[in-house]
Amino acid sequence: MKTTRGFTLIELMIVVAIIAILASIAITVYNNSIGKAELSEAFTVVDGLKTDVAEYYSQAGSCPSNGSGSIGAPASYSGKYVASATVGSGVSGCTITATMRDTSVSVKLQGKQVLFSMSPAADGNFTWSCSTDAPATFTPTACK
Repeated sequence: MKTTRGFTLIELMIVVAIIAILASIAITVYNNSIGKAELSEAFTVVDGLKTDVAEYYSQAGSCPSNGSGSIGAPASYSGKYVASATVGSGVSGCTITATMRDTSVSVKLQGKQVLFSMSPAADGNFTWSCSTDAPATFTPTACK
């Protein structure tokens, strides 16, 4: 009598279940990485603008707004995921608010904002801090 060797149905179901669990973890990590990359564009767009704001403040002694000095319109500071960057004044200094797009960006980031606040120091230097209403999983450590 000849015996057939192979996998039982239970063994195959366990392997499929393990693969499904690993795939769900991988998809979650992938989506978080995509969201972080999309949100990081706000930091890139605003980096050049920080210099212009600090220079304007040093020369004029006040915070600029969009359209003053070398500061352009909010929509001129945009990217694939960032809709605009608005310059203004806040409680302790100048602010730049980067707004994420409503489309072409992760659902959890649509319309979210990243606020960059500049505080002038007594020695003439400036410090920048940030805050955001984006989910913590997408937010860089420096902005939490």
